[in-house]
Amino acid sequence: MKRKKKTLNIVIAVLLWILSLVIIIPLVMIVLNSVKNVTESAVMSLKLPTEYHFENFRVVLEDPKMVRSFGNSVLICVSSTVLTLLMSSLAAYVLVRNRSRSNRVIYIVMLLGLVAPINYIATVKVLQGLHIINTYTGAILLYTAQYIPFTVFIYYGFIGSIPRNLDEAAMIDGCRGIRLFFNIIFPLLKPVTMTAVIINMLNCWNDFIVPLYFLNSSKKWGMIMLMYNYFSQFVSSWNLVCAVMLINIAPIVILYIFAQKYLIAGMTAGAVKG
Repeated sequence: MKRKKKTLNIVIAVLLWILSLVIIIPLVMIVLNSVKNVTESAVMSLKLPTEYHFENFRVVLEDPKMVRSFGNSVLICVSSTVLTLLMSSLAAYVLVRNRSRSNRVIYIVMLLGLVAPINYIATVKVLQGLHIINTYTGAILLYTAQYIPFTVFIYYGFIGSIPRNLDEAAMIDGCRGIRLFFNIIFPLLKPVTMTAVIINMLNCWNDFIVPLYFLNSSKKWGMIMLMYNYFSQFVSSWNLVCAVMLINIAPIVILYIFAQKYLIAGMTAGAVKG
């Protein structure tokens, strides 16, 4: 029995190492090739550069489209994330504290949004009817609608672990409604909120479909579409392409580093009730 368990542990360890290498090697390749010259980067190898060319980043950052695209990504991702957090936390609070049959149906319908495919033709027609296609507003609302089901799901479990005694004590002191939620409940949601921020920002920042179909103007493209454009613009300069890719992933990596301690706590919230 012990021998089988030991063998299983070895197999799992080997698989985890292989998975880690599959994730790490492409990132290392991007980093190394971003500081090579044009000739060396054309091979896209893991060899160290003969000479480091950090000016590749300067060339890319001097492109006016880079600053505009970065600003577009920040505007759309931050706005949609904030709107998603606000609406999802309020919805989850009401659904948890008032477990009626109708609210249960609403919650189940929301969860269907996690698996239901998006009808892009209908979405285009709706945005055209509202005159918000090819606008920041349309993109922000689309991302908000996409991320609400998952965000409500993780808030639902966390809020369920918060005792109702806090609500009752606050009501006795005259704190009710929206004030009760934002002053008493929402500060307790910090771990799950940071989890939602990381996941929603990551999905929004790296999304390719929404800007491709719903933002036709290149002036409103974010970083991911700029990177896609660079593949054709600098097809013979892979060092510049890698530099753009590295700049694109840097903000999300930085966000994850500072908020990683909340990620596990937020994902496991509500799993165990004391």
